[in-house]
Amino acid sequence: MTIINADGLILGRLASTISKRLLLGEEIIIVNTEKAVISGSKLSTFEKYNRQVNRGTTEKGPYYPKRPDRILKRTIRGMLPYKRKYGRSAYSRLKVYIGVPHGLQNESFETIKDAKMARLSKIKYMRLGDLSQKLGARW
Repeated sequence: MTIINADGLILGRLASTISKRLLLGEEIIIVNTEKAVISGSKLSTFEKYNRQVNRGTTEKGPYYPKRPDRILKRTIRGMLPYKRKYGRSAYSRLKVYIGVPHGLQNESFETIKDAKMARLSKIKYMRLGDLSQKLGARW
């Protein structure tokens, strides 16, 4: 079981790395998802996610999450072959949390070096927690 701290990691790079590791059979827990980062301008990022959330109807869907842990989990699901058995079993080995749960506070966390935020400029990013609050999520 691997525990990954998502603080300051880029969402897409984090999701692609984790999806590959899940397909190899690893069990992964991600904490501090609200501190993950989405690259790009704040306006275009919000417009993209707002369009996805408001798509469809309340009766039929498609349903797109607003909470940061569920946005991250849905992003990872998009990178897995979810409609096949091995993709669903890989997806079931993933646990995602906002903050750090009480049972995991004394554990050591791993980070992913390829997904660090150091590559981004200081203006062109948005935290996942800020995005979900603008979308109307409460956690």
